Amino acid sequence: MTQSQPQGYLAAPAGETGPGVLVLHAWWGLNETIKAFCQRLADAGFVAFAPDLYHGKVVDTVAEAEAAVQALEPQFLKVRAEVREAAAYLSDRVGAKHTGLAVIGFSLGAFYALDLSNGDPEHIRSVVAFYGTGADDFSASAARYLCHFAENDPFEPAENVAHVAAALQKAGRPATIYTYAGTGHWFFEPDRVDAYHAEAAALAWERTLAFLRDQPGGV
Repeated sequence: MTQSQPQGYLAAPAGETGPGVLVLHAWWGLNETIKAFCQRLADAGFVAFAPDLYHGKVVDTVAEAEAAVQALEPQFLKVRAEVREAAAYLSDRVGAKHTGLAVIGFSLGAFYALDLSNGDPEHIRSVVAFYGTGADDFSASAARYLCHFAENDPFEPAENVAHVAAALQKAGRPATIYTYAGTGHWFFEPDRVDAYHAEAAALAWERTLAFLRDQPGGV
């Protein structure tokens, strides 16, 4: 029996089938940028689903986003369960033909993507993290990793990047980590006009697409 779709945004290729990519939004919420990213993945042949972790709320300023994250923090276990529910839905949606899911997380979403890779190794085979860290131990993971970080990022300084790199290496997980010169946090998101870096974003997209297509069952 097919699971009902959780609250979120689904984008599928013209043929309605393809490898599954779970997309976890940044602290702005499930905004048009994330929806457009899902559609971009669908145009490349993937079935992309972004759960709405804020349940309809979208914010635009840093102050609003900080407040939204503070409100979310006490609900960590609930949000974690919603992320796993979304992964289970997407896995069911793409079917047994496409073994394993990829998960892409942005900032806040990267934290939950890394957490999911440890908590749901049965489903998660590939992880792409955009300027986000969090997990300390990847010994339970069965995934491989691609991480994109900014050179000048007060939210994720170099020591955070080194910490997650060391944790992945200690667990023996395959990982490729890029740091993009001249960029800051949110460099991939075109609606963040003060941070968007078109050249770095284009390169990160090319690397992400190649990584996804190289996974088992990739298009």
